[in-house]
Amino acid sequence: MIARIEDTCTACGLCVDTCPEVFDMGDEMAIVIVDEVPAEYEEAVQQAADECPVEAIIVD
Repeated sequence: MIARIEDTCTACGLCVDTCPEVFDMGDEMAIVIVDEVPAEYEEAVQQAADECPVEAIIVD
């Protein structure tokens, strides 16, 4: 699984709270800090994507 953050991110921090192993807060928006999401974090990343208030997290 690969995750990315679109420019619509409002830096609410929900993704970082949900899965800090994959997401971190950048200067103006959240960022993904891994190239590929480890299997043990896939469920948390999907939860963050589902709960993102502006649907800025894309998972493939």
